[in-house]
Amino acid sequence: MGSKRPQSRHHVQPAAQRPLRVLVVGAGVGGISIARGLLRDGHDVTVFEQRPDVRAGGGAVTIWSNGETVLRQLGVDMDGAGQELSTVRVLTSTGRPMTTLDVTAIVNRMGAPVRMVPRRILLGRLLEGFPAERIRCGTQVVGVANGSHGVRVDFVDGSCAEGDLVIGADGLHSRIREIVGAPHAEPTGWCSWQGLATLPDGVDRRVAFVIVGEHGNLGLWPAGGTEVQWWFDLPWSPDFIRPDHPIEVIRANFTRWSEPVDRVLASLTDDHLARSPYPHFRHPIPGPGRGAVTLLGDAAHTMPPTLAQGTNQALLDTMVLCKAISGIRDGADVSGALRWYEKTRRRRVAAVSRVASLQVSHGEAVLRPAAMVPDRVMTWVLATFLRVVSHRRMAAGIDRDLAPASTTGSDEHAR
Repeated sequence: MGSKRPQSRHHVQPAAQRPLRVLVVGAGVGGISIARGLLRDGHDVTVFEQRPDVRAGGGAVTIWSNGETVLRQLGVDMDGAGQELSTVRVLTSTGRPMTTLDVTAIVNRMGAPVRMVPRRILLGRLLEGFPAERIRCGTQVVGVANGSHGVRVDFVDGSCAEGDLVIGADGLHSRIREIVGAPHAEPTGWCSWQGLATLPDGVDRRVAFVIVGEHGNLGLWPAGGTEVQWWFDLPWSPDFIRPDHPIEVIRANFTRWSEPVDRVLASLTDDHLARSPYPHFRHPIPGPGRGAVTLLGDAAHTMPPTLAQGTNQALLDTMVLCKAISGIRDGADVSGALRWYEKTRRRRVAAVSRVASLQVSHGEAVLRPAAMVPDRVMTWVLATFLRVVSHRRMAAGIDRDLAPASTTGSDEHAR
């Protein structure tokens, strides 16, 4: 297979390093991100997707400053994608303000914007310049075998592929996670009914709302253009029976929480809820892996959407894993590099998962003390937390390494 790379201006592969043959399982945001990063660094990457084509499910995702930084390192142009946010307002179901997060202050502190982006747009931006021949759809993995000269992936049709390492980026129900024996995801007792709708008239396109009640919560986050991401969180259990008319259940729980919410509810039908609900799960963070196999994104650490960090943590996985692989010389010690990546990520992603799993986000009474904390303090706490879990020193070093390549690319373009 050739060494064609995405049309990114960044390339930091040391000349003496033999390109590794990397097999990525899963062509979602996490899989394409790591594939793009490793192609940028000169490796021989193939992505395997069990679906017949590459497409993004779900509504929109929040790209916080830590995720935006990684997208910039990958050479992904996010200009005009989704909606940049300035404020997140948290209210009770009776309209009482609880806290207002100054997103602009977080952006200024972290040096990158915060935006809400439909998944289809984010995946489309990641695929710009990505060589389509490196994605093989309709390939369902049934086995992975470590060997003395690399690793082999077996598919349901009897075919196989061989490489130097395998990255499982195949989501919540990861086949690779199952194969390596990592613990299964555990339900949290909540679910989201969610999707995209037309933004109600008169709503500030840069302001996101979270409304918390005694037995559920909801969000309205502008996602660019006329779109708004909506979600309604309610209790869920494994014996859940889906109602024949879920929109009636949603309206019964959330009507009169706010005027914009009522307008969104009036526009929704059972068809808009056809793919919902999405139960919330949390993966126990796996211990050290074995051999030339590792996990990335939701396959490694599915978490509830409370902090809207799932996509951002997958992007941080990409940054750290690319850094780990950049230290491998001539295919040696692949396993050691993967264990370094897993260890480097474990503590930080575990902290994010723990905070995201706190059920206080689902109880108005529990959150009442938060209304006593000044907004600027709440903003500082969130910004500090994001900085602590985002490998800021590593990101800064990677930015410095990429800067000469970026400058050279600009000079060559000018000539």
